[in-house]
Amino acid sequence: MVNLTINGQQHTIEAEPDTPLLFVLRDTIGLTGTKYGCGIGQCGACTVLIDGQATRSCQLPVDSVGTQAVTTIEAIEADPVGARVVAAWVGIEVPQCGYCQSGQVMAATGLLKETPKPTDDDIAAAMTNLCRCGTYNAIAAAVRQAAA
Repeated sequence: MVNLTINGQQHTIEAEPDTPLLFVLRDTIGLTGTKYGCGIGQCGACTVLIDGQATRSCQLPVDSVGTQAVTTIEAIEADPVGARVVAAWVGIEVPQCGYCQSGQVMAATGLLKETPKPTDDDIAAAMTNLCRCGTYNAIAAAVRQAAA
């Protein structure tokens, strides 16, 4: 049994210790906003916040989460920084297909929590999630708007 705090709620989960957090979120708890992309921690579709830091959940064993708080896209607007990011994403109309966007929003929120006024270099270094639609310029613009 694994005890997790997800979006402010306690969950006791029966899972193998090495089960990726992504699968627990999606398949056990039913929070399907966090997406499966590559499965090797490269694309960023699975990004969640662990104690406020953007983390790829597809390669994170659930037993390594411990007492840290997990925030998923389903609860990101409850966070003031996350709400600003979502508002910027909607205002600029960032998504095209949208598949990667929950991970992008989570990565941007993590960046702004660590660096409230990021430079363009900070944005480029932090926003490494892949987008098949190529919305990188709009993503950077939304991060800058959310930081303003």
